[in-house]
Amino acid sequence: MEALLRELAPQAVAALTRRYGDFDLCEDAVQEALLSASQTWPAAGIPDSPRGWLITVASRRRIELWRADSARRHREEAVASLDEADAPAPSSIDDSLTLIMLCCNPALTPTSQVALTLRAVGGLTTAEIARAFLVPEATIAQRISRAKQRIRDAGGTFSMPDDAERPSRLTSVRRVLYLIFTEGHTASSGREATRVELAAEAIRLARMLRELVPEDGEVVGLLALMLLTDARRPARSGPDGALIPLAAQDRSLWDKAAIAEGVALISDSLANTSVGPYQVQAAIAAVHDEAPTAADTDWNEILGLYDVLERLEPGPMVTLNRIVALAEVDGPVVALAQLESVADGVGLSGHYRVDVVRAHLLEQAGDRDAAREAFTTAARRTLSTPEQRYLEQQALRLADAR
Repeated sequence: MEALLRELAPQAVAALTRRYGDFDLCEDAVQEALLSASQTWPAAGIPDSPRGWLITVASRRRIELWRADSARRHREEAVASLDEADAPAPSSIDDSLTLIMLCCNPALTPTSQVALTLRAVGGLTTAEIARAFLVPEATIAQRISRAKQRIRDAGGTFSMPDDAERPSRLTSVRRVLYLIFTEGHTASSGREATRVELAAEAIRLARMLRELVPEDGEVVGLLALMLLTDARRPARSGPDGALIPLAAQDRSLWDKAAIAEGVALISDSLANTSVGPYQVQAAIAAVHDEAPTAADTDWNEILGLYDVLERLEPGPMVTLNRIVALAEVDGPVVALAQLESVADGVGLSGHYRVDVVRAHLLEQAGDRDAAREAFTTAARRTLSTPEQRYLEQQALRLADAR
């Protein structure tokens, strides 16, 4: 039932918003209808037309909300008959894509885009989103409320962006789904290393987006990247929750079906569409996933792919990851020199991942004392409890080896 409600949520929001126009009231009304369904259906059973049921209940609630606000709005509306609730949308594909793009309105901050997308398109409740991001529910509620207000103030309507704006809006949609997945795969803070529900939701939404815009190679690349990365999740931590680095993972635990699907997607995409950053990242993940052992990894190919990625979409994490690949090809001394030349750059200065890379390179170069200090510094700077434990263990290991 939970899966069904999440599938129906964006359809209901789209149907109401297309009919009434006011996204903020319609989204609130659908959330209340979803809550009512979760309480009613377990006992009464799922109705013959669950979509129609949701739209009918949400329509009634939306009318109540509008009437409470009508003194300020001073306008009239025609209310669709209940029979129309079961009617399919004129274009369900366009409706779903329009809703995603509305949630990724450029007037919103990336964090607000993420929260609104998870609620309106993903069907997650405010409480579920708050738990996933380890913030108070009131914070998420306020973020969503402000996001809808900004869309209204910016004149955002339930309509597809024009041809000139659509590519940039689709870029925002891809970025939002990538942010959701990244936070799910590697939690930036808290006691858990991963947030499986967020990663799974990002993959589900990426699949949906691919159905909506199958011609977009970067959407395919994004889905492939998610699948190839998430395939390694079963081996990323031990029974005690301790992190296991890629080179030490038990590759028999990797999800072979996800790897096969991801490799097929990225191979087809690279052959038939122009290349973009998500496709290159997916290609890098594929090289890792297809290597039978860590020693079999084709680091020359990975380094070459990072060179391409750095030209397409340069950034601090791309720089760091390229340095790791460089160490495997040209050795840790060359990589350390490269690291020190960029360590104080924009986006890297003071970042704990710089210390992590430095520690690994120093250990590879044989300077265990300096590596131990770098691991200790990195452990102090990270906000993730599992990562902190792992880095402290590495520092202790080097101290014991003295």
